[in-house]
Amino acid sequence: MIATSAPEGEHLPAPRPLLLSLRPRFAQAILAGTKTVELRRTRVAAPPGTLLILYASSPVMAILGVATLADRETASPDTIWHRYHASLGLSRAEFFEYFAGAEHATAISVLTPRTLPEPLTLSRLRAHTAFQPPQSYRYITPADPTPLAELAMAWSS
Repeated sequence: MIATSAPEGEHLPAPRPLLLSLRPRFAQAILAGTKTVELRRTRVAAPPGTLLILYASSPVMAILGVATLADRETASPDTIWHRYHASLGLSRAEFFEYFAGAEHATAISVLTPRTLPEPLTLSRLRAHTAFQPPQSYRYITPADPTPLAELAMAWSS
């Protein structure tokens, strides 16, 4: 697929925001700017410029901030380790344990991490509708709780 620009005067719609579940230490490292590459065992097709909503899993269980997807690369775990190890925020042993048995690894480069003024807790999200954070990631949908949709709209611009 070849990307093309919108005709002059027209704007392409913004990519749908992506909700990423992260261990709390990795969410905090991204927001602190010490981790600039996040990992996934599956391919991520979201284009550069996609808003990433950072959900910290248990025991935090809250959306802590947002970032922008700068780029993504899927390759063998060895290749991803070689290219990105200094930006991952984890040891070689942790990396290869996570990717044990996987043929591919996806590196998601992040830019402009921003911490929310107040965490958006799981209990607050569930007060609006049945909400289940993803195991890995998923796109925001119209069925998501109002505070999540409002967050995505406010931080997308």
